[in-house]
Amino acid sequence: MVTCQYDLERFLSPSIDRTNFNLFDPSLEQIAKSEGLFRPFGKHVIDYFTSAVRMDHVPLITQPEVCFIGRSNVGKSSLIKAIFSLVPDIEVRVSKNPGHTRKLNFFKVGKAFTLVDMPGYGYRAPKDFSDMVETYLQGRQNLKRTFILLDSSIGFQKADLIAVEMCEEFGIPYVIIMTKIDRAPTGVLLTQFLEIKDFIEKQTQGCFPQPFLVSSLHYSGIHLLRCFIAHITGNLPNSE
Repeated sequence: MVTCQYDLERFLSPSIDRTNFNLFDPSLEQIAKSEGLFRPFGKHVIDYFTSAVRMDHVPLITQPEVCFIGRSNVGKSSLIKAIFSLVPDIEVRVSKNPGHTRKLNFFKVGKAFTLVDMPGYGYRAPKDFSDMVETYLQGRQNLKRTFILLDSSIGFQKADLIAVEMCEEFGIPYVIIMTKIDRAPTGVLLTQFLEIKDFIEKQTQGCFPQPFLVSSLHYSGIHLLRCFIAHITGNLPNSE
């Protein structure tokens, strides 16, 4: 089974350009340090903070923020639950029914950063999705990175391309995450990875060149993703 982009490389032809495969390549020490950030201790409390159904309900927060957005049923809530797996009893609601997240859910990681679970787009998206999400992305001054999730077996869908266009139009830095890699056959995963990498290279300006591969079920790629979040929120000193 493929566990992350590092494992995927052994299936590639030697002629494939690997330049942007592992741009973010932290040391084991940095990964260990970032893991500590995702564990509650003392006054470092990690928990669900609040929700917002309208922009005037969004809390005013000055600490760095990241948000996760994706098509309904892409595994967004499951991924956030995996990211916070070191936190006992944290409230991350995961449903078998697509479109479960109907509002912006805010999770505070101590004073380090805030993570926002956005409503799913596409199938069963909230009626006011576009207005709410566009307003948030365009006006959130402390937003450091937007993570767009794609199903690794499917790749880009029309709704995903609209999300990408929105980030590009607003000049918002974003990252592609390929979810559910435990479900995708290696050949399909490899094809999708190369297509996404090519799309990022040729058709985007604000996207981080390296897609991240994750499995919420087996926690594959979660440590690297946590470390990247720590890095972009300014909580991983001396990282490149």
